Amino acid sequence: MTHHTDQTQVWDLIDDIKFAMLVTHDGEGDELRARPMHAHGERDEDTIYFLTDRRHHKDDEIRINDNVCVAFADNSGMRYVSVTGTATVVDDRAKVKELWDPSNKAFWDSEDDPNIRVLRVRPSMAEFWASPGKIVTTVKMAAAALTGAKPDLGVNRKVAL
Repeated sequence: MTHHTDQTQVWDLIDDIKFAMLVTHDGEGDELRARPMHAHGERDEDTIYFLTDRRHHKDDEIRINDNVCVAFADNSGMRYVSVTGTATVVDDRAKVKELWDPSNKAFWDSEDDPNIRVLRVRPSMAEFWASPGKIVTTVKMAAAALTGAKPDLGVNRKVAL
């Protein structure tokens, strides 16, 4: 696989999976905190966007330490991607309107809520795992257990973004 194809694979997984665990540093210490968020991958901008609330701790954590990890998991398809990058919280009303969808009403009354912010992640590195699917992987693992052979469980690559 070429570098370009690996990058495409990463962005395809981000687009397909959509929900991720955003991992930030908890304050000034070494503790990490993860929370599920709806990701909006914009490969043309080399950016992953999230809507966030300025009143929540993750925004403060990012201001102290902007290094984040965004982990995507599709357990049913046995596909995963972990993205490392830097995050910024911005008040971009046009981007809020662009990213807004009806599911956001679970958190805010409307896209005009003044507490909504855009969390922008600029990826620097990613690692992905893409298997041939749950059934095929299960069969390969069972066969490997019986024969002692190492199973081919799909593709795993580290990718600079």
